[in-house]
Amino acid sequence: MFAIFIRPNGGPAARLGLSVAAKIIGGAVRRNRIKRLVRESFRLHQHELPAVDIVVNARHGARDADNPAIVRSLEKHWRAVSKSCASS
Repeated sequence: MFAIFIRPNGGPAARLGLSVAAKIIGGAVRRNRIKRLVRESFRLHQHELPAVDIVVNARHGARDADNPAIVRSLEKHWRAVSKSCASS
């Protein structure tokens, strides 16, 4: 549902960027729902994340997915970010 890009930021905390294209997701209502869910999930998990810049790029799978599926997908991504940054 999402592509996640990360880069160390040298700052004290993780930062979030969003890319939710109308061509892929659809109208404003759908795009805003996705962005709201991503921001809330990031807010709940940011204390677990290292100091990196994270860009979340919404893919076709997020378009028709229900909210719990989106939240589960994002939680997997946050765990992967934490794990990949801890090993490097």
